[in-house]
Amino acid sequence: MHSLILTLSLFLLSALARDIVFPPIAAIPNPSTQYPLGHESTIDITTGSQFSGLTTFANLPYVNCFIEDDSPLNSYDIAFIGAPFDTAVTGRPGARFGPKGIRLGSRRLGGWSVYTGENVLASWAKVIDCGDAPLTWLDNTVALKQLDLAHKVVSSRRANATDRGQFPRIITLGGDHTTTLSALRSTYEKWGPVSVIHFDSHIDTWDPEVLGGGISHYAGVNHGTFLHLAHEEGLIHNTSIHIITARDIDRIGISGIIDQIKARVGESNVYISIDIDVLDPAFAPATGTAEPGGFSTRELLSIVDGLRGLPVVGADVVEVAPVYDSVGETTTLAAAEVANSLVGLMVARAVGDGITE
Repeated sequence: MHSLILTLSLFLLSALARDIVFPPIAAIPNPSTQYPLGHESTIDITTGSQFSGLTTFANLPYVNCFIEDDSPLNSYDIAFIGAPFDTAVTGRPGARFGPKGIRLGSRRLGGWSVYTGENVLASWAKVIDCGDAPLTWLDNTVALKQLDLAHKVVSSRRANATDRGQFPRIITLGGDHTTTLSALRSTYEKWGPVSVIHFDSHIDTWDPEVLGGGISHYAGVNHGTFLHLAHEEGLIHNTSIHIITARDIDRIGISGIIDQIKARVGESNVYISIDIDVLDPAFAPATGTAEPGGFSTRELLSIVDGLRGLPVVGADVVEVAPVYDSVGETTTLAAAEVANSLVGLMVARAVGDGITE
């Protein structure tokens, strides 16, 4: 009998507790805006959550850019592409998971920056995420040809804001640094040769005959030779940035580094490539070839933000290998913030209609 009464009481309590009714709150004149749970007509599940839907960069709209569709609805000014490729590395693998890691690190991005006073994701530019290019992991030659084609298709659409430029610009999320070669081929087709501003702990200008080429021609295309190959193909200007070391920041400061970069590239179109290993491993441990003594995250962001005014026609953030990250996701958070700054550079200056000399 007692158990029957207890069961009946629990049933009644659970029935009464199905809806939570909020009492009036002092100092709030109209508590009617508080909605009891259970009123489906007043609950919004389509906006306002950074954890819902597909995981895109900074919760941007997803567009399948790789299909042949010239619909005006699929036009854009800046596109993110993931390049899940890491089979041309000389250190630790894992950067094939970099695009996903950077997107996860970007979940809370958006809103106004206290440093620039801008919300770059709510500007004149329509910014979207194309997802990852479909790349095989079994054959480097085929994978890089797939990435070449992906860049060609994405960059060949008409821009959304045609008064700001005819062609969309691409930010690539890597992936190992070999993927930059495909991006440079793409920018060359639309803009001609570019000056490359290259942030890295390594020069990546190895002769393929030295790094890999002694084994086979196939092996000569890797993340340490792509700039040498880009030069051979005529994709880059000789005004690409000379070496500035991390220790130069102690001598000439952030402003001095920015001034040197701007003086070097002049008014030429610019491609910015950022290997996350330019950061000290204390700030970015999740990379294949970490080097102690690099920039801090704050220093790198200050330098990148200071490049506003340059005509940036393409960019990337590469060599993020999330498997080596800390539990605090320090590397993916840093990479996402850097990518967001790259959007800011593109938004800050419109570019011309095509190839310039």
